[in-house]
Amino acid sequence: MLRPILIHPDPRLKKPASPVVDLSDELRVLASDMLETMYDAPGIGLAAPQVGVLDRLIVLDCEKEEGATPRPLAMFNPEVIATSDETSVYEEGCLSIPDIYAEVTRPAEVEVAWMDADGRAHQEVFTGLWATCVQHEIDHLEGKLFIDYLKPLKRQMITRKMVKLKRERAREKA
Repeated sequence: MLRPILIHPDPRLKKPASPVVDLSDELRVLASDMLETMYDAPGIGLAAPQVGVLDRLIVLDCEKEEGATPRPLAMFNPEVIATSDETSVYEEGCLSIPDIYAEVTRPAEVEVAWMDADGRAHQEVFTGLWATCVQHEIDHLEGKLFIDYLKPLKRQMITRKMVKLKRERAREKA
């Protein structure tokens, strides 16, 4: 089931998410819904706070090559356990900040630990777009958006654009 994606500014996007202590069927359905919503958007990552749920859950699939096999991942309680000293710069966007992109510098390589939908523990090193995406989504769980890495003036300009977009969308629905 597709879920509505919150648009910045929304107070739920700035709140830290709570750890998942019990992997319920409801949370498994949420993960499945989030993947469906992400693919439909279309995007490569989505965090539970973006659909109004303050639980530590992210989904991602950064396989973008034509003909590549999709690799949907649902990560419960993801945590960066190691980062490289080397950094990389990617032009990031966000489904909660539509049509806005900006360069963000992050560690080029990260090791992440998480639990899957069956409660199994995983650990993996991510590089390239995967590393950027997983860090971006984990930031959402901390109440941090990619625009928080930008200079205040640029961040304020983007926020004003989003307020205007939300007003326009509300008018269209009315």
